[in-house]
Amino acid sequence: MWRLWAKALGQKEGRDVKEADKIAIIRTFIMLQLVITNGFIIAGNVKTLFFDTPSVTEQEVNTKS
Repeated sequence: MWRLWAKALGQKEGRDVKEADKIAIIRTFIMLQLVITNGFIIAGNVKTLFFDTPSVTEQEVNTKS
């Protein structure tokens, strides 16, 4: 499974297998950081969309126009 994951991250780099595994671990941490960051961005957008939007009454709409 590790071999497939390392290949999915990109071409194996390094002088030997041990170094290639270290590079794959670094790439894994970068991938996790990207996924976590995107999760926070999406959560912030969902929060803003559904919870921070003030409701507008019909009276407010009629008085502003």
